[in-house]
Amino acid sequence: MAERVGTDDVFAMKILKKDVILQDDDVECVMMEKRVLALQEKPPFLIKLHSCFQTMDRLYFVMEYANGGDLMYRIQQEGRFKEPVAVFYGAEIATGLFFLHANGIIYRENCCDRCRLRYPPFPPAFILCLYRDLKLDNILLDCEGHVKIADFGMCKDGIVGDELTSTFCGTPDYLAPEIVNYKPYGKAVDWWAFGVLLYEFLAGQPPFDGDDEEELFRNIAVGEVSYPRCLSRETTLICKAFLTRDPQQRLGSGPNGEQNICGHPFFRHIDWQKIENREIQPPFKPKVSGPRDFSNFDSEFTKEPVRLTPTDKLFIMNLDQTEFPGFSFVNPEFVVEV
Repeated sequence: MAERVGTDDVFAMKILKKDVILQDDDVECVMMEKRVLALQEKPPFLIKLHSCFQTMDRLYFVMEYANGGDLMYRIQQEGRFKEPVAVFYGAEIATGLFFLHANGIIYRENCCDRCRLRYPPFPPAFILCLYRDLKLDNILLDCEGHVKIADFGMCKDGIVGDELTSTFCGTPDYLAPEIVNYKPYGKAVDWWAFGVLLYEFLAGQPPFDGDDEEELFRNIAVGEVSYPRCLSRETTLICKAFLTRDPQQRLGSGPNGEQNICGHPFFRHIDWQKIENREIQPPFKPKVSGPRDFSNFDSEFTKEPVRLTPTDKLFIMNLDQTEFPGFSFVNPEFVVEV
């Protein structure tokens, strides 16, 4: 956490060591995260960036602090969510993914009325952004209980139309079959992960497991999913639609993917315009005593002492400081006129 000097404004700060970034060849991942965070006119379900700056040895992201905790901690506390809760969180998360996939454009002329949001139509060849790291840990809640998607370091942008990518990345439990099978992939991998997330919301456990990573990947590729009898027909149908191994047939794929998601019976009670405007009251409001409250996060992490680990001083001395061009940034939304 960080505080703006002379105010009560509190922010979350992410600090990265330049030597580690360069040694791991992660410069593009860091710059990608900055580009996504700096996008303007985002829906309210993506974490806002206040600013980025750098010193000789480190990079700093200053972001809004969502003190309602994360959905991993919530699942651990509750076991699983009731269906209306999963529908609400799912709708807000989906709205964030619509934006990322269209790189700021999620409205289509032929969308049904309840799917129409406030973004302009797709251009003839739109630029696609993949998230690639959807998981419980990356879904935060603000003090009112609304979703905030965080951590954009694994995003992939610059994909035009139906173009595919092939980098093997993501969190094992959420990887789509085309990734574990080393096949080129597109935005359908995010909808597979979304299906895993919905299953976890309602079943309290992931749909695939294994004693090791090899067995987990084998189950993702060919294993059967067991659907608890307590799940509604609509829940089972949407999970099966997202967990379809053929990415071309997976719910969310194709030119009408977003429309098909919005119109699915699982979301039959959702007014998408009200979702985007945050006009629907969240099913759970975190107990927050103030802006500096972090009691909604697992104490295993919040009790850790805050310290900067040392950098490789010799490496830093020989570092070309132009390796991160354009990293520094201040969000105009946070600029206070004096």
